[in-house]
Formats: sequence, structure tokens, C-alpha cells
Amino acid sequence: MSVKQFENNRWSKDVQVVCFRHKAALSMIDSGIVLDLGSGDGLFLSLLKEKGIKGNGLDISEEGISKTRDRGIEATVFDFNNKIPFPDNTFDTVSILDLLEHLYTPEILLREATRVSKKYVVVSVPNFSSLPARIQTLFGAIPENNKPNKGHIYWFNYSGLRKMTKESGLSLVEIRMNTFWQDYFLVGVILRFMTKIWPSLFALSFVVKLEKK
Repeated sequence: MSVKQFENNRWSKDVQVVCFRHKAALSMIDSGIVLDLGSGDGLFLSLLKEKGIKGNGLDISEEGISKTRDRGIEATVFDFNNKIPFPDNTFDTVSILDLLEHLYTPEILLREATRVSKKYVVVSVPNFSSLPARIQTLFGAIPENNKPNKGHIYWFNYSGLRKMTKESGLSLVEIRMNTFWQDYFLVGVILRFMTKIWPSLFALSFVVKLEKK
């Protein structure tokens, strides 16, 4: 099965729900025009639209693009192995939410995102070396993010993400992380504190706002 078939199957069945990455990324974008790479069914673009922010989507899936257009949002089918079809400095912000881990060479797309952005790039990725994943591996189980149905082929953690973004000419402006059991009062306070100290161990995912150097 090709990547396009995989994603078309996914978006013909799945419906996105608002989760941590959408809320965190939305809080990082206040104005301007946004290009959303891996726009899927257009959920994040619709949230931006509600905020009065215009967006444009690119995705490999015709199914996803169709659903995005049904929301009244401009979107185009795009193969992420190609050069992004826009001139330099076209968009105020480029968002890449949970896409890079689906690519063999995510650094190429990140550099392209930097090229077409005037100032900001917002990225989210799962943390593949979180404590739950390490425990599952220790006991012989396959961690959730590593299962074939996820379509993940590139593994990120905090240091890997920071290294790649720096090499792409981006500096960190803001980072948000979620962790397990964070909604429990006392345990949640402790775990959120631990996440700030050891992000690659305690964070479940990272959302970063980056600025062009």
C-alpha cells in the first residue's frame, strides 16, 4: 500500500477531534496567513478560521483535501517529497502538526517550510522515547506510537527535534508539552514539573513555535 492509499483510507474513515496539539498550536498563532502542511480533514484550519485567521492546506490525501474544501477552506493535494509550490516568504506562519514523523526525510520538508514562511513555523511531534513507551518496550510490548497503523517512520524525541529545527535555521520561541496523568491534581503538578526538567522522558508530545533566524 502506498502512502497516498494509506492516508486516503485513513481520511475516508477517520474524523479528527480537537486535542492537545491543536489547542497548543492555536494558542501560538495570533494573526496573519497560515499554510498548514499535512492538513488532513482541515480541522486545524477550521479552528484558525474561527479565530479569524486565513489558512491554506496541503495534504497528500484527496479524501482529506475534499473534506477540507467542504469546510470552505482552500486546500491542494500535494506530495511532500516535492518542493512546496509557493515562493519564499509567502506565509506569516507555517504549521506542521504531527506530519514530520510520517516522512523518511522530514528535515527536507522543514527546510521548505522555513523557506516559504515569513517568520514562524509551528511544529508538533509525538515523543517516541517517553517513559510509557520505554516501559512498554521493557515488558515486550509495542509502544502505541510505533504500531503500524500509525504510519510513523521517523522517531522524534526532544533532543532530535531541537537538533533538526536548529539545522533548519529556526530558533525556539515557545514550547508546550503534555504528559501522562497531568489532569490529576497532585500527581499532575509533579509530572508537569518533571516534564520541564526531563522532556524526553516525561513528555508525551511536543508543540514548538519557531522563528526564522
